[in-house]
Amino acid sequence: MDEILKQFALYFPELNNALGAGIMVFLRLVGMMRLAPVLSKSEIPAMVRLSLALICTVILVGVIKPTAPSPETPIYLCMFLNFVFGLLIGFVANCILAAVLTGGDMINTQMGLSSAMIMDPSTKSQVSMMANYFSVLALLIFIYSGGVYWLFNALIRSFELFPMYVVNFHFQDFVNIDYLSKVTGNILFTGMHIAGPVLLATMAQDIILGIISKTAPQVNVFSLSFLFKPVMGAFILIVILPMLINVITDYLVSHANIF
Repeated sequence: MDEILKQFALYFPELNNALGAGIMVFLRLVGMMRLAPVLSKSEIPAMVRLSLALICTVILVGVIKPTAPSPETPIYLCMFLNFVFGLLIGFVANCILAAVLTGGDMINTQMGLSSAMIMDPSTKSQVSMMANYFSVLALLIFIYSGGVYWLFNALIRSFELFPMYVVNFHFQDFVNIDYLSKVTGNILFTGMHIAGPVLLATMAQDIILGIISKTAPQVNVFSLSFLFKPVMGAFILIVILPMLINVITDYLVSHANIF
């Protein structure tokens, strides 16, 4: 079998290079789809994702114009590294949306809806109501603002930074450490920025109810807070929703250049 493959590579060098590059591109695409927003959703059947990855592989192989690897290149190690690099692209894109989900979790807790959990079929786990709402909102804004295009643009750019047959490399040579630290480190800060209006409004409500409890101890303020907090939070969200969409859109666009 090895002899047949060697003869095939001699007689059809361009086709052999394209097939070898296609395997590497396919693995990098599968790795990206495993963690990337939209493409990693479990609502999309696995056969559809694999078919999409195969179609994109055929297109990308003609775009990147691959070259033949050196004879001593460890192919299996290259396959593993390409898959891991695809996971890295998906992880970075997922971290960008994680900040919006963090803001939704903060709003959900501040509104007193921590016990209201629903089943998310995408992650097959229980999530809070507001986190699920902000997850869908962030995905819609991500698609509308061209997020899928950013992902594929980053994938094509990644073959320039990290060629498919590279084995000896330094991590800081092809990954912007400052950008990666900014994306992962600003998740909590951006979540606070998104949830800030609701947090301030509910905090002011807590202060008012605390004053009422001191001036009129006979009023059951504890039970009133469960009634007022969700109503106040929902009202603030309705009022600030247009501005909130602009904030999320600006945040996503500011991180469009993954590489």
